[in-house]
Amino acid sequence: MADYYKVLGLQPDPSLDDIKKAYRKLARQYHPDINHSPDAKDKFILITEAYDFLIANHEKIRSDTESFDRAMEDWRKYRQDRSRKRAHAYAGSSYRQFRNSDLYRTTKIFNRATIIFSFAISIMVILYTVFGYIFRLKHPIPGLAKPSVFTFIMLLIIGLVFLGVSIINLRAYQETNRKKKK
Repeated sequence: MADYYKVLGLQPDPSLDDIKKAYRKLARQYHPDINHSPDAKDKFILITEAYDFLIANHEKIRSDTESFDRAMEDWRKYRQDRSRKRAHAYAGSSYRQFRNSDLYRTTKIFNRATIIFSFAISIMVILYTVFGYIFRLKHPIPGLAKPSVFTFIMLLIIGLVFLGVSIINLRAYQETNRKKKK
């Protein structure tokens, strides 16, 4: 198990995002379509196997050693051979086909739904900030001070920054899809 962490260059107890990032980096580096060294295919198969195991058993690994031992035994009996066969198939395909595979897509952190969701949240933050501030000015609550201009400006800036990041990610996503279609 520690070998799987080592294969992906991870410290023990990594997050799912860390596992995905490490796999994406190494898959690009060692895919036989890109890396023509003699051991690239074997290395690619090994990192794909490590990724399969760590993703499939992430929660079991984090809970307790007994669950981990059962997960490792199950992995050895049933899934390790299947994972190696699948990795062999990916290693035999072009890198472009591999990037479009379901396995590689699982490593993406942002997708269209995430970007649209963050876009919607940023719009809601901006709207609630503006309308909330105007409402509090028109309908003051007795005994409370007027709404803070500083708080209004800070919330508005946070909403605008979040909106800007969402737009940048949406454009990058669209550009990536446009390149894939070509």
